[in-house]
Amino acid sequence: MLLSGSVVFGQSSPYSIDVTIDGLSNDTVYLAHYYGNKLYYADTTITDPNGRVIFEGRNHEQSGKYAIVIPGPKYFEFLAVEEDIVLKTTKDNPVSDVQVIKSEENRLFYNYLGFLQKRRVLAAPHEAVMTDSTASESAIKKARNILNGFGGEVATEQKRILAEYPDMLFAKYLNMILEPEIPEAPEEIMNKQDLQYRWYRNHYWDRVDFSDPRFVKDGSFHQILDRFWTRVLPQIPDTLVIEAKRLIARTKGNAEMFKYITHYITFASESSQVMCMDKVFVEMVDTYYSPDQAVWLQPEQLKKVQDRADELRDSMCGNAIPNIVLPDLDQQQWVSLYDVDAKYTVVIIWESTCGHCKKELPKYKELYEKWKPKGLEIFAIGNDFDPEPWQVYVKEKEYTSWINVSDNPLINAQDSAMKLIQGQITNIKSLNFRKTFDVFATPKVFLLDQDKHILAKQIGADQLEEILGRLEALESKIPSPILE
Repeated sequence: MLLSGSVVFGQSSPYSIDVTIDGLSNDTVYLAHYYGNKLYYADTTITDPNGRVIFEGRNHEQSGKYAIVIPGPKYFEFLAVEEDIVLKTTKDNPVSDVQVIKSEENRLFYNYLGFLQKRRVLAAPHEAVMTDSTASESAIKKARNILNGFGGEVATEQKRILAEYPDMLFAKYLNMILEPEIPEAPEEIMNKQDLQYRWYRNHYWDRVDFSDPRFVKDGSFHQILDRFWTRVLPQIPDTLVIEAKRLIARTKGNAEMFKYITHYITFASESSQVMCMDKVFVEMVDTYYSPDQAVWLQPEQLKKVQDRADELRDSMCGNAIPNIVLPDLDQQQWVSLYDVDAKYTVVIIWESTCGHCKKELPKYKELYEKWKPKGLEIFAIGNDFDPEPWQVYVKEKEYTSWINVSDNPLINAQDSAMKLIQGQITNIKSLNFRKTFDVFATPKVFLLDQDKHILAKQIGADQLEEILGRLEALESKIPSPILE
């Protein structure tokens, strides 16, 4: 995907990027650069009648993987580094027809691509045998051995490039995509797999030079960052917070890498479907999203990010939930969440017109009847702005054994709300519970411990019972204190 974006270049470069595309004449051509896994427009010009364009070269900080985009749109990639670059290709086949006239970096790059392409052609018939259901066992074995041989040739060529050209950008990019070779665990180690995992995790980033700003200008960097964050690390918020800070600390002095990793982790956490990952998002915002650090954001953009973190604070796992004080089912008595004396409290925010709520509530009723003797209470908050349909539905379906509360238009009126808050009957977070708990869809569910700290959230009834079962099982394994 090509994205528009302004690019502010620093010191000008003495080098040039000279490209001829046969078949173009007075056509618009774009220079685009990678930033992670996305392409952004960097410059534009018009070819001469012979299809030739010249762009200004890149200095060290600007160097990286670039692309020439021609009408179609079609594009081919190259490495823009501190050297004069002369390339030639054709309009019809811009990728396969690239000729490197001048550029040691791109000659190495395209020689490697050519090497891979030849191996793909040779491997194709043998790959076909591997997927052929009618092939004999001996034919499959032969094909597998041949393909393994090609794989060995590729590995040998990669090692040769890394050994002979360690300082070239292409070699650095190539090394970045190669997985660390995990050493064999000593024979006396019982849990070899755990030891090897820890080695892999600790050495995962050995392939990256954190001082080099060019690393973020290749899609492979995004690929290994995404893999590390979503697949290598355990998806436990507290662990991820520690690992995020450890990783970002390595980018000190490299503004581009700091920006890329910080942005990725922050918004991967905000959009994650893993429970409680908003804790990582809020921690990232609190730690890194200040005007002197998140310098890539305009003040209004920065404020939006900070405001979003503030919206999530009251519903973060591990935090004590705000005390909610609202009228009961008959709208006569005010009920305080903090007055609920229970080992576990489930807060359910729901509404009588919500189809999913209607499917889930019978499950919660069954769970409540089973777990009530074990210390469970449900504090159900009606999200209907008008309490009457909510009251009718609760009584009709006999959801009256647990605690039911809701607001109503009268108490939310400005004068009434002010009097109730000043009279300490309730509080602003209770009257604004939809904002307090970031309610955009229902049901919204929180599991609380005895001290009203959030243990889990955004869970269904089946998952809730599973979590309660695990908590009880864990508690039964904890030995009781010995009284002296």
